[in-house]
Amino acid sequence: MDTFFISHGAPILITDDSNPQRSFLQSWKPSIMQEAPKAILMVSAHWDTESPTVSLIHGANDTIYDFHGLTFPSEIYKLKYPAPGAPDLAQRVKELLNKSGFGPVKEDKTRGLDHAAWVILMLMYPEAKIPVCQLSVQTRKSAEYHYKLGQALSQLRDEGVLIIGSGNATHNFQLLGTKDGPIAQWASDFDAWLKEALIDGRYDDVNNYEEKAPNARLAHPCPDHLFPLHVALGAAGQGAKAELIHHSWTNCAISHASYRFTSAK
Repeated sequence: MDTFFISHGAPILITDDSNPQRSFLQSWKPSIMQEAPKAILMVSAHWDTESPTVSLIHGANDTIYDFHGLTFPSEIYKLKYPAPGAPDLAQRVKELLNKSGFGPVKEDKTRGLDHAAWVILMLMYPEAKIPVCQLSVQTRKSAEYHYKLGQALSQLRDEGVLIIGSGNATHNFQLLGTKDGPIAQWASDFDAWLKEALIDGRYDDVNNYEEKAPNARLAHPCPDHLFPLHVALGAAGQGAKAELIHHSWTNCAISHASYRFTSAK
């Protein structure tokens, strides 16, 4: 299995036919990944904990409307993505991370899927039949920590698990622009740097993006939406190749760049 970083966007993506990101996600099965995974491990930008935590859910996952004060049309709050939980995968993630020194890994037996997960999965796998487990990020840790955490999970790819990091290539809600205005220079510069660093295989630079990238603090005032990329990249294994599989913008500042990471094997 390849690993992926998907820029997830706002929940309105579900109903916005004009958004190119929506078309990209709907084309997932026919054009990106024809083989159905046994389970999905979703590393979520919207779940920040002190130590790694997995959702260990028996039965169907609940749907969380975690929009942090933003208001959307009423139909968004009626959407459900009742994919089954993946308790066996959760235990396997715990085992691998504890063995690699990332423990103690905690369990959450009640938390449903946040919008970093269900918004994209509803378009990618609308049948909601594939078991899903979420894994949190730790924003007090470093990018390199998350890259190494991903490396500890690389075996899952050989076990039929699809590992997705869900965040955004740029994410600063304080500097949003209009819907159709020009792309902000700070966002464009960071986005271009990230693409070049990934495609060129400069993963040490990506792991030290705060020092290496232009406008890093503007692009990511909080690292929560970029750390899922580091996990997905690390999970692809040493020498993995990066490929840009989608690119679009919203509000002049939010990059929806998404990447596939292919193992060197």
